[in-house]
Amino acid sequence: MKNYLFLLLTFSCAGLYAQLLTPQPSPRAKISQIVGLTTVEVDYSRPAARGRKIMGNLVRYNEIWRTGANKNTIISFSDPIKIDGKTLPAGEYSIYTRPSENQWDIYFHKSTNNWGLPEQWDESKIAFSLSITPAYFDVKIESFTISISDIYSDGARLNLIWENTLISIPFEVPTKAKTLDSIEKTLAGTPNSGDYYNAAVYFLQENMDLNKAKGWMEKAIAIRDTPAFWMHYRYALILSKLNDKNGALEEAKKSLALAGIDNNKDYVILNEELIAALNK
Repeated sequence: MKNYLFLLLTFSCAGLYAQLLTPQPSPRAKISQIVGLTTVEVDYSRPAARGRKIMGNLVRYNEIWRTGANKNTIISFSDPIKIDGKTLPAGEYSIYTRPSENQWDIYFHKSTNNWGLPEQWDESKIAFSLSITPAYFDVKIESFTISISDIYSDGARLNLIWENTLISIPFEVPTKAKTLDSIEKTLAGTPNSGDYYNAAVYFLQENMDLNKAKGWMEKAIAIRDTPAFWMHYRYALILSKLNDKNGALEEAKKSLALAGIDNNKDYVILNEELIAALNK
């Protein structure tokens, strides 16, 4: 009985300790961002300065840094991307850097299961590398931060930020090729009104073949059951770019009336601005 009670108390205490929760000094973070049609994900840990000097001290110059804390920082791309005109294949990579005051070397590494740095630095496992000139600013960033900014259809920037230092890496994604392929396949099948509309809007936004965009928008409007103010507004923009001022005015006025009925104030303002511009 005594042995039984001893074991019971031992396991009970162990269970209590196993439930203990404490904050991590370098908490884990995940970011996921769609850029065009490409998903970019980052999984990393975020050390904090806590009164320490970071660059050139905690992050030592001219030595390879894990670019974060704890397990290596991992980034993944659902499609091949381009950096500086060179292709990095789709997949998962760890990010390592070699900082210095005037230049940072960035390494996308094929090995992603390291706690910190690999035991041996193997150059053959570097999938891609580049050099970036750091930018400096006055505001102090307490925690190491990775962000994706300046997002547009065909690319964005991957940013490494800590203390007063910014490393910003521009990259491109294959949005145009994927979109054109999707448009071709979808419109060759049994497209609906929304398919024609989305194809037309993409060509409008990218300033591509506006006559094609015009034809697709006309089909989108014709096969829709009820008129849509957003379709007539985009149609007006297409006609305006094709220098059909009268046609653009007519469509903008249709859109304005429909937006008023639906009490959509944003499109009321957009159409009023477009009509004023066309009347100049």
